[in-house]
Amino acid sequence: MASAEFRVAWVLFAAVAVAGGVAVAGGVAAIFALIEIVILVVVAVLAGAAIYGAAVKEQRSSGERSELKSILGSIEDALIVYGEDFRISFFNPAAEKLFGIQAKDALGHVLSPRDAEHAEWRSLAQAVFPSLAPRVVPRSAPNEAPQVIDVSLTDPEREFRVATAPVADETGRTIGFLKIIRDRTPQISALRAKDEFVTVASHQLRGPVTDINWALQSLVEAKELNDTDAMIVKTAKEASDNLLQRIEDLLAIARMEDGRVGYAFESVDLVDYVNGVLAGVLPAARKAGIKIYLDRPESALPKVMIDKKQLSLALTNILENAIRYNVENGEVTVKVDRMADKPYLVVSVHDTGIGIPANDIPKLFGKFYRADNAVKAQTEGSGLGLYITKGIITAHGGQVWAESELGRGTTISFALPTDPNLVPKREVSVMDLV
Repeated sequence: MASAEFRVAWVLFAAVAVAGGVAVAGGVAAIFALIEIVILVVVAVLAGAAIYGAAVKEQRSSGERSELKSILGSIEDALIVYGEDFRISFFNPAAEKLFGIQAKDALGHVLSPRDAEHAEWRSLAQAVFPSLAPRVVPRSAPNEAPQVIDVSLTDPEREFRVATAPVADETGRTIGFLKIIRDRTPQISALRAKDEFVTVASHQLRGPVTDINWALQSLVEAKELNDTDAMIVKTAKEASDNLLQRIEDLLAIARMEDGRVGYAFESVDLVDYVNGVLAGVLPAARKAGIKIYLDRPESALPKVMIDKKQLSLALTNILENAIRYNVENGEVTVKVDRMADKPYLVVSVHDTGIGIPANDIPKLFGKFYRADNAVKAQTEGSGLGLYITKGIITAHGGQVWAESELGRGTTISFALPTDPNLVPKREVSVMDLV
């Protein structure tokens, strides 16, 4: 009954879901993303109710259809709907502005990869057929809906976030697809300018600081210094080491955020791998008077796909925090086990340290963030370690979280997939997709 109206309703509901997905994936602050989704849902419900009433009463007035079209057309992101044959059936004003194509020219046009050969259609064709784009970064799991990808274009230079969802009729049969395309070019350009400044400045600083570090190391080893001078040199060397580590952290973040890390995944026994990383931090733990234990699983675990170098950095960051913010004669226990009912292994690092205030836990993995009690306990620290850790774990297809009780200790855990299909694909180029 009134399938045409219901078909438009399905399109609207799909638009709501995709717009919500784009907002969340786009890094919009949680509260604004929530407000946006709530508003769209309310609009969708009201429009859906109007459509249902019209269908029941068999009143298909042009005014009602025009009102619904106005709602769809008011979405600020480019919204395109096309059938299974790639014939465009909806092209909103934002799409006209983004691609420079009038709706009257787009409607009824059958999209084809050959459209990329024509300058006026090239950007649209690359957004619809991402294998034609110079660079594509998947942002959602392979079978997840909506599918979200970042597309980078070079002629002209543009940055899109594209979300795609199937459009079904009232019987559930797929009748087409809906794309919401967000132009992220201004934001990405600003971020790149900032990152380029940080990268250049860090590179310029690393050389002189490395030279200073080398000179101080020579003085530390000198035997001619008296006790007072030796202490001054030692303090300067420690400060130089800290400064050099900050510079390396900034460079690591710049590479990570620009997608230039380059992961080399291989299958490993996670328990043996973790045991090897623990051996690397054992000297620092002994110096601090902290005992470290590995709680091995009772049964054999499946292997996981990891980049040994990058994951070692992530796990070492967690372990160093567990040692640094522990109490005198404290302990660190590392456990590796399966995640219940999901194809993941979980690594948990529990310490007996100072703990984290409850209101600080959601901010713990943010850039430059340090809890107040951590600053009081250890004045040195950049607040970058856990931010880098989260980026590395995410690149492995995992997730990281924290649990803590103030004054009783903290547990930092991260999950890694045992299914290789859950490991995100690297940034891919045209050659990778041929």
